[in-house]
Amino acid sequence: MRSLVLGAVLAALIPLSAQAQEAGDAAAGEKAFAPCKACHNFQKNGVGPDLKGVVGRKAGTYEGYNYSAALKNSGITWDEANLHEWLKNPKAKVPGTKMIFQGYSDDKKINDVIAYLKTQS
Repeated sequence: MRSLVLGAVLAALIPLSAQAQEAGDAAAGEKAFAPCKACHNFQKNGVGPDLKGVVGRKAGTYEGYNYSAALKNSGITWDEANLHEWLKNPKAKVPGTKMIFQGYSDDKKINDVIAYLKTQS
């Protein structure tokens, strides 16, 4: 019985430690965001839409930006999970998007960028 309880406690703690490791570093995310600055900023639309307040926003809705039909009709809200998939591979997440960025292959870098985006609300 005692080992059964210990096993259950350990099983509960493992996902918590994995979540803690997944938390991003906003300062590192700011550096990792550098290539994104070619198209995005936090003040106005450019080649890409303004990303100020993007976390929690419905995709394809920022005023004054001409989004692809695919993104406007995606039904996505930019929570951490959707942002992670998007930053990993935008064209796989939303086929038909006009975003040309290929994505980040490093999950740590993606989590860092998301942490940075969360500071820009």
